[in-house]
Amino acid sequence: MSDEAQRASELSDAVLEAAAATAEGHSDGELGLPAAVVTALHLMRSVGIEFVRRYHRLDVSGERSLPDEPCLLVANHGFGGIVDLNVLALFATFDALEVDREVIVLTHQVAWTLQVGRFIEALGARPAGRETALAALREGKHVLVLPGGDVDAFKSWERRDEIVFDGRVGFARIAQEAGVPIVPLVTAGAGESLVVLSDGARLARAARLDKLLRLKALPVSISLPWGLNVGAVGMLPYVPLPTKLSTAVLPAVRSADGESAEALAGRVEAAMQDRLTALTRDRRYLLG
Repeated sequence: MSDEAQRASELSDAVLEAAAATAEGHSDGELGLPAAVVTALHLMRSVGIEFVRRYHRLDVSGERSLPDEPCLLVANHGFGGIVDLNVLALFATFDALEVDREVIVLTHQVAWTLQVGRFIEALGARPAGRETALAALREGKHVLVLPGGDVDAFKSWERRDEIVFDGRVGFARIAQEAGVPIVPLVTAGAGESLVVLSDGARLARAARLDKLLRLKALPVSISLPWGLNVGAVGMLPYVPLPTKLSTAVLPAVRSADGESAEALAGRVEAAMQDRLTALTRDRRYLLG
């Protein structure tokens, strides 16, 4: 067997073993899905992690572990809603940090509106909301939130290296109410996996998507294999360009006595923007 074939065989075996291990303990009754479907979803997660590690050459820097307590993990979007390279990079980062607590991923309601929510629940996704987050934290779990939502996920090419939380501070209120630290995680590079010509905010308003699906953006993009596209890319998979991804784990941020949620959220967003700027300052297109 050639070296290349041997490496491919070893990778295949490792992915299958990881999928089987992570699918353990999930019953069809627990998730409302057949066990085979749950196993397939975990296999897809494992393949996705290996994809960003190898194809996107993911590197992880910063803190080497999370605090030994439930944390609110705050991250930025790369591009996409249901399909976002940054989420795969975060999963890979949790593996690299050997995170042993369950991570609940707060996810936009549109996933359930489009009838895919129950599938991604098998991977820890839950409809985004205050009560969902507080309950998970009380149960000793980490909670991952991407506060910018669709506004951050569908930003244009010119804004690909910006943290766009759009004034949202609910995550800070949750951390304060639960008494948990915020751990910011910043990923750079996913905005180069395609070209987003416009966030399509005007199109979204004209189509009343803010009322129908709670979406404020309808991106106009160019990607493989869809070419010029309005809206669907990010909800549907696309073939990303081989851009290098870099994820940084920042030190935990704790609310100060008497600090407002707005001030805490501002500190977190500023720290994340500073790190993203540092990660992209000398970046070469696709190469990192």
